[in-house]
Amino acid sequence: MTTRHLIGLITGVLIMAILLPILLSIWLAQREAHRQFITEQETYASRVLIRTEQVMDQAKGALRQMDTLKDTGCSPAHLQEMRRLSYSWRYIQEVLYLDGLTTRCSSLENAGKPFTFPEPDRIIPSGYRAWYTERNDLGIHRYMAAFASDHHMVIIDPVSFIDVIPFSNSKTQVALISTHNSRVLASSAPLDQHAWQQIQLQHLETLTKDNVVYTVRQYPDLQVSIMTWSSTLPLSERLRHQLLLWVPAGMLLSLLASWLIFQVLRRLQSPRQRMLDALNNAGITVDYQPIVSLADGKVVGCEALARWKQPDGSYLSPEIFIPLAEQTGLITHLTENVVKSVFRDLGKWLSLHPDQHVSINLSVADFHSVMLQTLLHQQMRIWHVQPQQIALELTERGFADPKTTLPAMSAYRKAGHAIYIDDFGTGYSSLRYLQDLEVDTLKLDKSFVDALEYAQVTPYIIEMAKTLQLNVVAEGIESPCQEKWLREHGVQFGQGWLYSKALPKEAFIIWAENNLRAHATSDRT
Repeated sequence: MTTRHLIGLITGVLIMAILLPILLSIWLAQREAHRQFITEQETYASRVLIRTEQVMDQAKGALRQMDTLKDTGCSPAHLQEMRRLSYSWRYIQEVLYLDGLTTRCSSLENAGKPFTFPEPDRIIPSGYRAWYTERNDLGIHRYMAAFASDHHMVIIDPVSFIDVIPFSNSKTQVALISTHNSRVLASSAPLDQHAWQQIQLQHLETLTKDNVVYTVRQYPDLQVSIMTWSSTLPLSERLRHQLLLWVPAGMLLSLLASWLIFQVLRRLQSPRQRMLDALNNAGITVDYQPIVSLADGKVVGCEALARWKQPDGSYLSPEIFIPLAEQTGLITHLTENVVKSVFRDLGKWLSLHPDQHVSINLSVADFHSVMLQTLLHQQMRIWHVQPQQIALELTERGFADPKTTLPAMSAYRKAGHAIYIDDFGTGYSSLRYLQDLEVDTLKLDKSFVDALEYAQVTPYIIEMAKTLQLNVVAEGIESPCQEKWLREHGVQFGQGWLYSKALPKEAFIIWAENNLRAHATSDRT
């Protein structure tokens, strides 16, 4: 590829990187504007529904109040109470006293010509009779809503149910529709019957048709639907006008944002920042590899092993991210996360099995961390775990300066923790400092277990551990032959794929419980 072509390719990529976010933002802006528009409609419909409930509550409350009166119907005291109620209750237009379906008196007049209502349209769920009729004793041709108990009726203007001012700038219309016969009981504008029929047939709550958004809410207690609608055309025009104004500025901002994002990404993509994010967002988890007694195969504990899952699903090797944590000063943060995970995962199980332990790997920096010591103490107290159930592992590569390491190790041992030397035999200082270190167990590195057939160094390491009265845990046991050889040479414990790989907490607990149950059964037999 020539330099010219390369420059052209890079220029094209840069242009796409700038324009695509702008074009995407335009599309998202239109989509968000439409969503907000629908949300406004739904909010308005909900407010109308609340108003409907308020009006119905007043109607029911007025009927209950009138039914509690002890006065004789249409007596002066009774008429006065009806007038007082219609005057003080906001949505009540008139209160009537009934004898069956015939009116006897009204809050509007002392005595009027008796008027008989037809049979009610329906009985609402609360038990009251309901009418929507233009028949009345005043000779006025106007549909009104009426609700009645046995002897009292309240008259309500249907407009009261929908008399709600929209909060948005869009001109929003509303209608109150009977679900019984699709009759429009009240409406602020003519209703599109085709839209209503489509909503009914498809059981929709929201419909967009011919640049109009329709929203429907049901009110089963009154057997009505509340429908709101508004045109989207003014909103779209305003949106397009604003986009024409803002696109040039958006391009300039996109260039600036691209440069800033590039600078931020350079920082965020640093290995230290990635690890810090993983630590702060539980991206590094803990698995547990069982440790068994080579004498009988019974589980005695496990080793806590940190696992860092990558975005592609793979796991980054601890041999990479542990040195990274040490180099970037995050190792103690990592260890604290591991300790918290261990107690969160196995704290209850360890409390129930005081003969089991978990070994946790520490770095030299961890041995000098007061926060880590405090954290261990707090977690053991919270979960009722004994110190001897938490073993601390330190690689022998960390013993380059035993004068600073020994006091911390001594303090942990006095607190009751067992001290392990991990990967023993792979460092340079093991033979020189081993007799000076206050440790309890050597962990024989997998490389020595794999080379058992040559048997050159491994027997001497085992004999040296016996001489120093140290236990030995062999790592990486994968075959029965290795297990047999190690057991015959006096190695007490082992771990490896022959028994189990490192497992998540649930799988490890199941594996350990099955192992303990099997040995308990064997002991009984």
